[in-house]
Amino acid sequence: MSDAISAIRPLPRPGILDIDPYVPGKSGAAGLNRVFKLSSNETPLGPSPRAVEAYAAAAAKLASYPEGTSRALRQAIGAAEGLDPERIVCGAGSDEILNLLAHAYVGEGDEGVFTEHGFLVYKIAIMGRGGVPVVVPETGFTTDVDAILANVDERTRIVFIANPNNPTGTYIPREEVRRLHAGLPPHVLLVLDGAYAEYVGRDDYNDGRDLVDEAENVVVTHTFSKVFGLANLRLGWMYGPASIVDVLNRIRGPFNVSGAAVAAGVEAISDRAFLDEAVAFNTHWRGWLESRISELGLHVTPSVANFVLIHFPAERGQTAADADAFLTARGLILRRLENYGLPNALRLSIGSEEANRAVVEALTEFLASANG
Repeated sequence: MSDAISAIRPLPRPGILDIDPYVPGKSGAAGLNRVFKLSSNETPLGPSPRAVEAYAAAAAKLASYPEGTSRALRQAIGAAEGLDPERIVCGAGSDEILNLLAHAYVGEGDEGVFTEHGFLVYKIAIMGRGGVPVVVPETGFTTDVDAILANVDERTRIVFIANPNNPTGTYIPREEVRRLHAGLPPHVLLVLDGAYAEYVGRDDYNDGRDLVDEAENVVVTHTFSKVFGLANLRLGWMYGPASIVDVLNRIRGPFNVSGAAVAAGVEAISDRAFLDEAVAFNTHWRGWLESRISELGLHVTPSVANFVLIHFPAERGQTAADADAFLTARGLILRRLENYGLPNALRLSIGSEEANRAVVEALTEFLASANG
């Protein structure tokens, strides 16, 4: 009798139990009435009031299925971004789309490539389809195009790049993205994850949509969870070639985005004034935090996203774990990064003015106590 038949419970496919589950950043601290959650890259400004109003109005239709293709949202995205709505797929967060892409294009034993400090969902998506994750080194906490190309071979089926990258906050310019694409064989799908693209204010950057218009093996993904403040609704989208859009529409759930999420998303993507305000707020406080924390003697990786990566040199005897405990006790919740291969760093989401100032004050106190 085979092991599968003699098992006392259903067994998952081989490899599933080798996947480390995604662990989000902590959201609270025991015994404290007030905390600043700065661990999940959520916007301190919340969503557009127009999105909140649209979401509330959708309560009158809770008994009805939503329109099955997110047509209204795809049209709103197309109008706001200058894209063809027919080449957009919406999902329950961009996480769903990343998993759908792996589901469609990665098979048993196929390889998927991502960088050493890349988003943890890439590995989960690849292994969840029976694929083999190939992790390539970064240079200066930044995607290294040459390292990626050196690890692409006939078994490679997909390459995931977060640009900007989470949790490092770094990016590669459009010409480097083009160089990466030019070095990939046509059968390899390049996924450009632009979850933080709206925050980037650099002239040499774009999210890669120009490549999507030129090639058959590139897609760009975006989320409403960050700058648009709709993380609780789980809403994301992809822009891709018609052939890949067709594939994803064949395998996604028939009603994978709720009507309430669509309604809120339409207003969020259309309220450009609110978007501009959120980006300006983030740019100001990101620069302020980088400057003030650097002045304390800690290294901060330059970021173009809505968070900063703070390094605690081990030789100073001031570990990230100690800093995290010190900050948590004061109601300041940052992100530990051991599972990202960064045990001596913390990721700080840009928060409200009060939260940002409180973090700098607490870090000042922590460093003074450690040196005392």
